[in-house]
Amino acid sequence: MTNWQYTHMIRLGELDAVEVRHPAFIARVCLQGAHLVHFAPTGQDNWLWLSEQVQFLPGRSIRGGVPICWPWFGVPEKNPPAVRDQLRTDAAHGFARTALWSLAGVAESADAVSVRLALSAADLQAPQWSGEARAELLLTFTAVSCSLELVTTNLGASPLHITQALHTYLPTPDIHNTRVHGLAGCRYIDTLQEWQEFEQRGPVRFSGETDRIYYSNPQQPLGIYHAETCAVQLEASGSHSTVVWNPGPEKAQRLSDFLPAAWTRMLCVETANALDDAQSLEPGDSAHLSLMMRTAN
Repeated sequence: MTNWQYTHMIRLGELDAVEVRHPAFIARVCLQGAHLVHFAPTGQDNWLWLSEQVQFLPGRSIRGGVPICWPWFGVPEKNPPAVRDQLRTDAAHGFARTALWSLAGVAESADAVSVRLALSAADLQAPQWSGEARAELLLTFTAVSCSLELVTTNLGASPLHITQALHTYLPTPDIHNTRVHGLAGCRYIDTLQEWQEFEQRGPVRFSGETDRIYYSNPQQPLGIYHAETCAVQLEASGSHSTVVWNPGPEKAQRLSDFLPAAWTRMLCVETANALDDAQSLEPGDSAHLSLMMRTAN
């Protein structure tokens, strides 16, 4: 029997979710996908973008929040050979985002609440993947920050190869006046220009569809600016790749659970292990991928 003061279970649509109602913040995490859909310090709006047409349905990915792309990121054919060799599917972004995770623990204090979710080896015997692993997600909330740490442990007898991402959707008043600082000088692959490599000059700006995989420095925080104001700062660990994505006006017409004009009010900045940043784990080893969102100083 639990005796949590701030944490309880709720229903979002047809899904079970953990809700944290702390005097300093509120957060909601769906057990399906270990999917964080809401975090806001008291008196503030949701730090995450969530589609106006979002549906909370079993087996259906949630449009917005922070989907967990695991144990592979993107389409299989663009993954390194060692990752592709473990796949038996053409589906993108793995299966963790629609799998049912279990609540493994809650820790509360006067200043913070942590929620731990787990996806066990027995649950991971998916026909599209030959790996053996345990995935855990630790979410920690405070009045000024929200962090996610995704831990993968290789439970098999052979090396395990994964790509992954914390696919963070962020809100913006106007994508045309939004900039991402902290990637200047980084090489990136532009998937919209035949996967050619370029170098970022200045901050990232948006004028239409954007889909880039940056070879980033995890020691360099990223700032999301709306006009002249830094709305939120992103700090990564265990990652040397960052994905920046916006569907633009044409692709927005084809996306599920997505209003045609919604592309002007959101962007994705994803903490990833993608392309050459794939992770290889020996039996018993673990990989840690972390994201900290905090208010700008």
